[in-house]
Amino acid sequence: MEYYKTLRQYVGHQPLILPGSVVLILNNNKEILLQERATGVYGLPGGLMELGESLEDTARREVFEETGLRIGKLTLCHVYSGQDYYIENPNGDTFYSVTAVYKTNEFEGILTPDGLETISLQFFPPNNLPEGIVASYRTFIENELF
Repeated sequence: MEYYKTLRQYVGHQPLILPGSVVLILNNNKEILLQERATGVYGLPGGLMELGESLEDTARREVFEETGLRIGKLTLCHVYSGQDYYIENPNGDTFYSVTAVYKTNEFEGILTPDGLETISLQFFPPNNLPEGIVASYRTFIENELF
């Protein structure tokens, strides 16, 4: 069971601080990989840290799970946290995200949506992102690529 789900058994809907990582994966045309999620929104590959992982380990695991890609060298861009990253889920769960944003142009493998969280994967020009991208991810992209 994922770590945050175990915590929820003890704290219910009370706010948690949840660390995680996302990766800006750029192809040779400087386009960014976005995943269309099962919820209908677009986002960056990434997710929440599990016990014993580093933020970089989290980035690598999540990218592989969600996209089928193995990534090479990662550059840490920024860590986003604070009041602006308070999230309230429809089920009532609340949390403050602490998100390490990495960037890479080194990747290999075949793009393969996991079929659970990710229903499609596509590279987009940073100045022409799709409608429905998660607001915080749009901020990450704008801050790190412009």
